[in-house]
Amino acid sequence: MAQPLAAQQPLSASDWLSGSVRGPQRESSAWRPGDGSRRPDRKGQPSKRAVAESGAVGPVQVTRLDQTNPDHTGTQSARRAGLPPDLWQGSDPAALAQQVLTTPARLPAMQGLMRRILTAQLTPPEWTPDQATPGARSTRGQLFLARVDRLLDMGALQPAQGLLAAAGPGEPEIFRRMFDIALLEGDESGACAIMDNTPGIAPSFTARIFCLAQTGDWAAAAVSLHGAEALGLIDERRAVLLTHFLDDAFVDSEQLLAPTDRMTPIEFRIHEAIGQPLPTTPLPVAFAQSDLRLSSGFKARVEAAERLVRAGALSHQQLRSIYSEQRPAASGGVWERAGVMRTLEAALASGDLRQALPRAFDEFRRADMADLLAGMVAQDLPESKDEETARITALLQAWQGLRPLPEGVEPLEALPVPDAPATAKGEALMTAMTDIDAALEGDLARAARGVVMMRALGLTQDADLAAAQIALLPEFSGEAG
Repeated sequence: MAQPLAAQQPLSASDWLSGSVRGPQRESSAWRPGDGSRRPDRKGQPSKRAVAESGAVGPVQVTRLDQTNPDHTGTQSARRAGLPPDLWQGSDPAALAQQVLTTPARLPAMQGLMRRILTAQLTPPEWTPDQATPGARSTRGQLFLARVDRLLDMGALQPAQGLLAAAGPGEPEIFRRMFDIALLEGDESGACAIMDNTPGIAPSFTARIFCLAQTGDWAAAAVSLHGAEALGLIDERRAVLLTHFLDDAFVDSEQLLAPTDRMTPIEFRIHEAIGQPLPTTPLPVAFAQSDLRLSSGFKARVEAAERLVRAGALSHQQLRSIYSEQRPAASGGVWERAGVMRTLEAALASGDLRQALPRAFDEFRRADMADLLAGMVAQDLPESKDEETARITALLQAWQGLRPLPEGVEPLEALPVPDAPATAKGEALMTAMTDIDAALEGDLARAARGVVMMRALGLTQDADLAAAQIALLPEFSGEAG
């Protein structure tokens, strides 16, 4: 079977996060060069970090003690997410965390389900060491970090940021991810504010130097860089990058710095700051969020939006809005899709879709993006008396679960629904999602088993949508027709 939704299997964000808080072990102090100079903040006012003005007792700080396990953290309730609250019960957290990181979710129906799983507030798994898989560690918060990393691998920065904010930045690994997300969103001042307001967490020298420069303390940044080089606390390649960042003698230099094979958010942002921005296409999809800024060109914004929608990190309506921002400046590829979308928008306004809809469907299907077109316009398509227009409308709306499968589309085999597992439902759900993903490789029998297991777990709507999309895969293939 053709694969219209081809995408890379998820990689752990640990492969590209910058390790902002993974400095040398000897670096145990939260003090930074320049801390005693009352350097100005972003608004040009003296720093708020000052000595006490009196000996009066300050206000009492209150901290809730019932949210100490980050595995319990979520940004929506289990009921709102449509998931059983005991989904994680009876599972080994280490094995479950690994499944969260590696379970494929290329089908749009499964991408939506995965987002709900990752952001839902579910009861953490309870287990004892003798229940653990060989080599597993009883690290509280391991499942939480896996959920955040999977959101980052999908490019879903805002949901990941919401989870991290709900847990609080007190833990080094949580702070590390909050810092990198701020960098990926282009919010350098916010990233440095996070560092500045999180006492007791010593970031790497690269992050320290970067933030000292961002806050205007260039002298302290330079001293820190030279000291780190002299003590061997920073590698030569990163020292060269920071030197270009700090020394204005390199402003007009024609020397181009080669990017590292494992680009990190802070290095990506420094390359941009020195006037050598890097393309995001070969980088993990989370980096594409940088191209959505209004300062980016139209072509880069559209390509980034398409990539993020395909990963399940951006809504179809956001992509639709970006398509309509301006007229295409050329033809072919992304320009062609932007052009047919503008034509289709005009046809929707007039009510005559006979030419615009078939042309748009063919163009998006040729790029293996017919599912993106369905997400953008399916709910707005009216009934049509034209045969071809009516057929395409039925296909797009069935893909979105807005109507039954049209005639001529063979449904997925309906198997008997098994009994739901009494425990370890989360592991069963992840296994079912893996089985469903096998449909993109042509294994429909395995996919059918995954669908009925989801029905057994009570996720009927998700199972129905997955079954419909699997049945429609041949019609949405770029090689179809």
